Amino acid sequence: MLTPLPVWLDQAFSPARLDRYLRACRGNGVAAERLYWWNVEISGAFYGPLHCLEVTLRNALHNELRTKYGKPDWWTNVTLTRSGVEAVTEARRKSQRRNRPGNADDVVAQLSFGFWVSLLSAGAAYDRVLWVPALHRAFRHYSGTRRALHDNLLTMVLLRNRIMHHEPIYYRDLAADHRKLYRLLGYLSPDAVARARALDRVGAVLGRRRDVCTGVRPPSF
Repeated sequence: MLTPLPVWLDQAFSPARLDRYLRACRGNGVAAERLYWWNVEISGAFYGPLHCLEVTLRNALHNELRTKYGKPDWWTNVTLTRSGVEAVTEARRKSQRRNRPGNADDVVAQLSFGFWVSLLSAGAAYDRVLWVPALHRAFRHYSGTRRALHDNLLTMVLLRNRIMHHEPIYYRDLAADHRKLYRLLGYLSPDAVARARALDRVGAVLGRRRDVCTGVRPPSF
């Protein structure tokens, strides 16, 4: 016998948001609610490792470009794509709206994960003007192609965005995502990998999915 979702949950989070969980659980509202809370829990567990990857990548690329151009606001010397120019402009505006001076460090902190990963794409001839002369040095423990690196980092951007926008991720191969994240972080900083792994709880949360979703263990976050 199918059970509906609690009325308060439907009202608080909306039928449109919860429908995917209901469909995944074949209309069983009790199971759908458990899956929803587990999705919140695993999303929270990924926050720390993704934080490490995003901030380490940002700083590594910024440092290489600052060295290459001899100035912290290196973007004034680079022909960025249209979206790249818009991202830097908006980052400067955000910094100023927050009563920050709008210096290079402020702008760098406002630029998104997607922006930094885009610098590894082929856009605006980035391969020739950024990757070859400078950015490959940020990945001292990587020996593959720029394109493969960009594509793998882009999957992390998409995962990060789903998490930050409170979207479902339960259907993904999250164990594979987890391994990829650490592999990418390892290209930048093996020391960051060691510290992040010591704090990481993704594996534990993945391991209790069945218990949470069957009601053996209560959900928590």
